[in-house]
Amino acid sequence: MFLIVSKYLIPKGYRGMTVFPFVILRERKDAGLPTLMNHERIHIRQQLELLIVPFFIWYFLEYLVRLVQYKDRFLAYRNICFEREAYANESDFEYFKHRKTFAFLKFV
Repeated sequence: MFLIVSKYLIPKGYRGMTVFPFVILRERKDAGLPTLMNHERIHIRQQLELLIVPFFIWYFLEYLVRLVQYKDRFLAYRNICFEREAYANESDFEYFKHRKTFAFLKFV
C-alpha cells in the first residue's frame, strides 16, 4: 500500500480513496486515523479479490443502480456493497483475521 496526499484528487466531502495499490488522502493528518486506514485496507482487499478493473466496473454500476433507487448521491454511495462492508468493519482492527474471501457479497 502506497500513500498519496492530494486535496485535488479527492472529491469534496470525502477524506480518502483507494485505487490499488494507492491510498489517496485529502490531508496528511488523516493517515493517522486508524479507522479510516482500516476502511481503505478493506477496499484494497476487495479490489484484489475482483482483480481491480472489475471492482471499479461493479462499483460504478452499483452506484448507478443505488442512485436510481435512492435518488440521493450520498445514500447511493453509502449503500454500495463495498462501502457497506468497509463502513461496517472499519472499527474492527482484527477484521482481516476472520474476513472470508468475497465478504462484500453479504452486503449486496
